[in-house]
Amino acid sequence: MTSPLHEERAPGTDRALPDTQQGMRRRNLARVMHAVSAEGPLSRAATASRIGLTRAAVSTLVDDLIRWGLLEELGPERPGRVGRPGSALAVSGRGPAGIGAEIGVDHLAVCTVDLRGVVRARAVRHGANRGRSPQQVAKELVALVHSVAEEAEREGLWPAGLAVAVPGLVARDGRTVVRAPNLGWHDADLGALFPGNLPLTVDNEANFGALAELWLGEGTPRDFLHVSAEIGIGAAVVVDGRLLRGTRGFAGELGHVPVRPDGRACPCGGRGCLEQYAGEEAVLRAAGLEPGEDLVDQLAGRAEEGDENVRVALRDAGTALGVALTGAVNLLDPETVVLGGALSDLSPWLLPSLQTELTGRAAGPVCPVAVSRLGPQGPLLGAAHSVVRAVLDDPTVVAERP
Repeated sequence: MTSPLHEERAPGTDRALPDTQQGMRRRNLARVMHAVSAEGPLSRAATASRIGLTRAAVSTLVDDLIRWGLLEELGPERPGRVGRPGSALAVSGRGPAGIGAEIGVDHLAVCTVDLRGVVRARAVRHGANRGRSPQQVAKELVALVHSVAEEAEREGLWPAGLAVAVPGLVARDGRTVVRAPNLGWHDADLGALFPGNLPLTVDNEANFGALAELWLGEGTPRDFLHVSAEIGIGAAVVVDGRLLRGTRGFAGELGHVPVRPDGRACPCGGRGCLEQYAGEEAVLRAAGLEPGEDLVDQLAGRAEEGDENVRVALRDAGTALGVALTGAVNLLDPETVVLGGALSDLSPWLLPSLQTELTGRAAGPVCPVAVSRLGPQGPLLGAAHSVVRAVLDDPTVVAERP
């Protein structure tokens, strides 16, 4: 059985490479890619110095990576360096790219990210998905994926894989949505609904949001609790740079932690769950507002204008969130809590009461709370970047492409 705590690998790379010549070559190709991706442009000599291999060995690896379209030569290094200038290497802006998709309760989104981490194409469709079948939603999402892929292909990119973020529990097979209460889905095999041979992985939106924070966030520690919200509330625990998934892969369901045991009924079957008091719809209900598009913008706008009903609703949501987070912080002892998703845009009105609860209830030193700069884009970016990292982690998947 896979350990609940394992190194995060992107889609298709969860296999361990054997300690053979072929396995060593794959690891060294990955080391070159990661070095140039993180610190490039670099010459062959500089790359060899970074990863501790001979220049001759690195040159052979680089030749393969250039032939596969993963690296490109930019010409001589900038002047001022000692010795004979080498040709600077950079990750290619053409070739394989990651496609990320997000299924939200009230929207669908797709984007393409190249190996440099640049978003090259994006499409969004607003509209309710609650109550629609997985088949209906997947059909519409596939059309968006095709549209974004075609736009990317016009710029010389081709999809290396597709990763889909969903607001629900996802089995360890990386394709089955076991339960998504806010969509009304149970045991939905999304893998069977996406045609073609494009590598596919499905994961919880909070997990992808946390990975985006880990990979793209500035100054994000390797131990943190990531909390995100839309209609529901999800969380992901990152320990030493790895997701803590749990035995079945369901870890992080903070939204269904009861904060009022005899409270409102929740679609999950429980009562008094956090998302019934701190989710978007719950805050709208408490503020006496009608649901519509751009719920977060609506709430933030009214709060900025001084709407007291909205401010009280957000304060109470922060209190409920603080109660739930205190339990998680006391149990897990993270270095920090990161608020992502809709919570990041509403943080000015949530944080005061949230931090009051954490301060008053924490068993140890108060855990700092940070606000994600990625905001609601985190899950979508995390999904797309997971595919990119699959290529960086094992460049031979490109060589093996049919």
